[in-house]
Amino acid sequence: MGSVPVVAAPGDLAVVTTKGGDEIALGPLLGHESEQLFSLFAAVVASGDGFPQAPPLTRDVFEATWIRPVTAVIGARLAAGGPLLGAYYLKPNFAARAAHIANAGYVAAASARGRGVGRALVEDSLWRAPLLGFDAIQFNLVFVSNPARALYEELGWREIGRIPNAVDGEDAIIYWRRVGE
Repeated sequence: MGSVPVVAAPGDLAVVTTKGGDEIALGPLLGHESEQLFSLFAAVVASGDGFPQAPPLTRDVFEATWIRPVTAVIGARLAAGGPLLGAYYLKPNFAARAAHIANAGYVAAASARGRGVGRALVEDSLWRAPLLGFDAIQFNLVFVSNPARALYEELGWREIGRIPNAVDGEDAIIYWRRVGE
């Protein structure tokens, strides 16, 4: 991966190079990319990987996850142009006095997996979260079988709890990590 880009504002565009050598531009989701994000998320929900939403994905469930109430949705696309390769959201995990703790969700197109796009999304969220006023990121429900767990642990998340039989008999892990230090 390239180094963390130098940016001054949460809405700035960042360009990084993935392990596969792709230059990825990360920045706020563009209006025309909303349908692409819906399709990416619908495919993940249909596969049963990574998110607990039940298929088929509805527009209401999509909007409740990715649109409201969300602080930021950041998309990843090839710097040279092309379709959306993935995205993540940041939003308060809790209300009021605990709203400084973010929740994040990540999705990558099947064609982008294994190319470093997921890592670029997660690393981008680590430096962008403090710019949005968050000092930690918590994942509430990471399936035990989720291969992204290795990446989260490598990047400093630690397990703070386990939920037995969370979804379809599979356990889930709660992860937490401080950001901005």
